[in-house]
Amino acid sequence: MAWLITSLIIVPIFGALLVAATRNYARGVALASNLITAIGAFLLWQRFDSTLPGLQLVERHSWIPAIGAEYLVGIDGLSLLLVILTSLVFPFALLAQSRPAGDRGFCALMLIMQAALYGTFTAQNFILWFLFYEMSLIPAFLLIKIWGGEKRDRAATKFFLYTFLGSVAMLLSFLGIYFAKGTFDFAGLANLAKNGDLLTGNVKWFAFAGIFLGLAVKVPLFPFHTWLPDAYETAPTGVSMVLTGTLSKMGVYGFVRLLLPLFPNEITTMAPWLLTLAVCSIVIAPLAAWAQSDLKRMVAYLSINHLGYCMLGLFAVTATAARPLVEMQAALSGVFMQIFNHGITAAALFYFVGLLEQRRGLRGIGDFGGLMQHTPLLCGWMSVAMFSSLGLPGLNGFVGEFLIFKGSFAMTGSFTAAAVLGLLFTAVVFMRAIQSLFSGPLVETSIAFPDLRSNEKWVVIPVTLLMFAIGIVPQFLLNIFNSTVVQMTRLFA
Repeated sequence: MAWLITSLIIVPIFGALLVAATRNYARGVALASNLITAIGAFLLWQRFDSTLPGLQLVERHSWIPAIGAEYLVGIDGLSLLLVILTSLVFPFALLAQSRPAGDRGFCALMLIMQAALYGTFTAQNFILWFLFYEMSLIPAFLLIKIWGGEKRDRAATKFFLYTFLGSVAMLLSFLGIYFAKGTFDFAGLANLAKNGDLLTGNVKWFAFAGIFLGLAVKVPLFPFHTWLPDAYETAPTGVSMVLTGTLSKMGVYGFVRLLLPLFPNEITTMAPWLLTLAVCSIVIAPLAAWAQSDLKRMVAYLSINHLGYCMLGLFAVTATAARPLVEMQAALSGVFMQIFNHGITAAALFYFVGLLEQRRGLRGIGDFGGLMQHTPLLCGWMSVAMFSSLGLPGLNGFVGEFLIFKGSFAMTGSFTAAAVLGLLFTAVVFMRAIQSLFSGPLVETSIAFPDLRSNEKWVVIPVTLLMFAIGIVPQFLLNIFNSTVVQMTRLFA
């Protein structure tokens, strides 16, 4: 059944071609393609043996023998988790997006981006992974450039330049590794790194810096984050949901799959500096969100904050010589949970901001007030997403954050203690938003403000129920990657 992974990549591309050939049913074809890929992801989950470590359902074909490049795809627990996340976020984003002018082009680009993400999360050698990684940038750039709001040209150009320059640095680093070791295979390189440094002298530091830069821009990690608020603010609602829900996970995935296994000694050496950057992402981002009047920019900065928790957990795992296995496993499990939970919750928050903007034509915090009096359903469901992002026990956001802090405190107590301030600042940001939007004085234009419509409830309710399900019974997700976490902690130890 290894062909299932390839079919996940091919179906969205085929769907994009069908969308381009259709005149009136572009959205329906795109959603049908999403349904097929969701079924494929479920079959992958069904056939995945969560008790076994390592790659499963591997498909390998010779591709470019001269340089040892293969078509090599497979999944472990982390890859499967991200495939499921991608299968959930894309139909959510398409249903949330109002029909733009040029709907065919919009849907086709979204499907191409989905295919690229499936490839990125399942490719197991650098050449194939890099092609899919770059393939995702082009549709994202065009979606912002063509369908974005004001200042879309500047935001799209900034997004492309940051990510492209980071990708060039990463490519040069991997070429250096290939010329030294003669392979692009992730598993082979990880085994070589386990027995000693991949490279020697200053060359290893240049290679480390290039890969780190490319991934840090993609996450993004402070101070490489400045492209994100502009891109998220300008992008259409559905594109913002995909950018924060899945594209940002490519950077975190790259840290887990590439940087940590290939450069463990360098990360340990640089750990204090890397942890400082993670803490800055956690603490400074909500302060920036606090200062925003635009709801989209506020959610964008909070997205940086939540991805900073992932980086804190990853860097803590390799920060010190004394690393208890149980605490390492807790931190890594928290990172994986946070990757998934943030993708769901942040996408939901952007959806709610999009609903407010559709009704009012504006999205400033000061443009609303007293909404609870006229739209109790909208306010209630949006509050659930906010409390999930805040990490309220019983909702999905709590599980990942708790595990990250539990593991990180045991390994890097001082940095983790500083990062706790981010929780406080995030709470202040959300309480300010709730007070201004829902409980403040009634704004005259909110009198005729419609509550959730039936089609919007069909989008909101399943996502919110998923937040509760993960928060109350997280084991069904933890079981997916438990064996992967155990294998990775042994590798890092």
